[in-house]
Amino acid sequence: MLKDMALDELRAARFMTQQELGNRLGLKQAAISRMERRTDVYVSTLAKFVEAMGGQLEIRVVFPDGAVRINQFSDAWGTVQKGRSMPRS
Repeated sequence: MLKDMALDELRAARFMTQQELGNRLGLKQAAISRMERRTDVYVSTLAKFVEAMGGQLEIRVVFPDGAVRINQFSDAWGTVQKGRSMPRS
């Protein structure tokens, strides 16, 4: 089932605190709080955030006649997976 959730709701649904997620990302709890309130983030930052919760980010475009997964950002995921740090806001 597909649901709409804000980042803080997604984190809570994964039974994680901001502190726990921050520890996984090497960030302070306050940085996680700021990230969850932002409305504009880098794709690589969002991918790292999701991966720290055990997920994988996919970007799709939905048209009336079907959906397409965007693969243009694979370099962003490669950078994230190589362990580069998340941009700090």
